[in-house]
Amino acid sequence: MKTIYIAVISIALSVAAQFSLKAGMSGDGIRETLSQPYSYKTLLAVMTNQFILGGFLLYGLGALVWLGVLSKWDVSKAYPLVGLGFVFTVAIGFLMGEQIGAGRAIGVALICAGVYLVGQS
Repeated sequence: MKTIYIAVISIALSVAAQFSLKAGMSGDGIRETLSQPYSYKTLLAVMTNQFILGGFLLYGLGALVWLGVLSKWDVSKAYPLVGLGFVFTVAIGFLMGEQIGAGRAIGVALICAGVYLVGQS
């Protein structure tokens, strides 16, 4: 499999992890728990939430996949591709109803330009 595809899979897993963690931390049960004074019960509730556990699992898988990228490319070439995570995150966020202002859109466009320039080097 081409290294670029492996990189995109790793980045997509990290983006999915972010949305899973967000779902876990935004759930009613966790919000209720966080409204109470912090205790071991709070930590236990957060760490046993299925979405939070899923998010950590996705991050772990993404890191393992990323090892395949690092085995083939220099870090200085590979790591800027992580910027594509911003693009994926904003696009998925937009599809899920998040408001994307002009400043954020311009910022993502600049990130894309930077990733393109690094990819050409």
